[in-house]
Amino acid sequence: MDTKYLEIIKAPVITEKSQLAKSAGVYTFKVDARANKTEIKSAIEKLFKVKVKSIRTLNVKPKKRRVGRYTGMTNKWKKALVVLEEGQTIDLG
Repeated sequence: MDTKYLEIIKAPVITEKSQLAKSAGVYTFKVDARANKTEIKSAIEKLFKVKVKSIRTLNVKPKKRRVGRYTGMTNKWKKALVVLEEGQTIDLG
């Protein structure tokens, strides 16, 4: 595998909401904040050997968090919602 693609796709997002969307062929990934839709599409197609129909991206803003008397912010990150062609699936384990 090419390390360039592994730098673009950070991790799958495993939540209840993303698992419900998976039945409709929509997979959610945490991606590099500087990556664009074309780079994300080629990375998904090369890593998982599937055909991508469309991609939606959004920037997840940081949230305030507090631990005791210390306050801070979570990290910002980019989320990609990947829609696959009919009959295509990705096994995330």
